[in-house]
Amino acid sequence: MAMPEDDDPFAPRRPKKPATHEIGQSIDTLTADELSERIGLLHSEIERLEAARLAREASRRAADAFFKS
Repeated sequence: MAMPEDDDPFAPRRPKKPATHEIGQSIDTLTADELSERIGLLHSEIERLEAARLAREASRRAADAFFKS
């Protein structure tokens, strides 16, 4: 009975593509669909970073207003 490749401890492992993108990472081997997925991930990360920046700015303004009183 043949073992599925995932269950064979001696089978060569295929490298998994990361679910994230590292700035400057080689994109030569990515397909168009994978590039679109990475773009979506980066857009989501930009939105997360902008929300964090806005929250910190609001916190800073609130602290400034409190200590000026």
